[in-house]
Amino acid sequence: MRIEDEIIDLGDHQLLLRNAVEEDAEMLLECLKTTCGETRFLVKEPEEIDLTLEDERKFIHNQNESKQNIMLLGFVDGEYVGNCSLMGMEQSRYHHRVSLGIALYQKYTGRGIGKAMIGKLIEIAREHQFEQIELEVVADNQRAIALYKKMGFEIFGTFPNNMKYKDGTYADAYWMMKRL
Repeated sequence: MRIEDEIIDLGDHQLLLRNAVEEDAEMLLECLKTTCGETRFLVKEPEEIDLTLEDERKFIHNQNESKQNIMLLGFVDGEYVGNCSLMGMEQSRYHHRVSLGIALYQKYTGRGIGKAMIGKLIEIAREHQFEQIELEVVADNQRAIALYKKMGFEIFGTFPNNMKYKDGTYADAYWMMKRL
């Protein structure tokens, strides 16, 4: 899925949202490795990221050609800050649903960027007539949960011990959904 580039006013800065292009592959892999190391709230450990540049290019190409998926990159003052996505499912019985994903460098959290990104994804989902957006969030990630609730998402279930960390501790996760 593709959209026109969009500039969103954040008050003291502007956020540019645009589709990923294949030339972004290296930047996206670096972001994934960095953000996975900055927080325990993402699914992978940095060393588990074994995608090649060609894998990432192919992924970006497929996102852009998909009718159900979209990946947007965010830039503030020309600097890459993170990305967000909607991912649909192939099965026809699930075509009304999409999953939301978002990852920002930690230094850019708390500035309204995530809110703007999620707002744009909700708009896109409505335009494409999806009926619900779903996400999974670590139960300890209170800032993200508060933002999702502010954006109209509700908790619909809990996954106990959803993730097990290297130190042997566990984290529950919430399944959240927004009906459109």
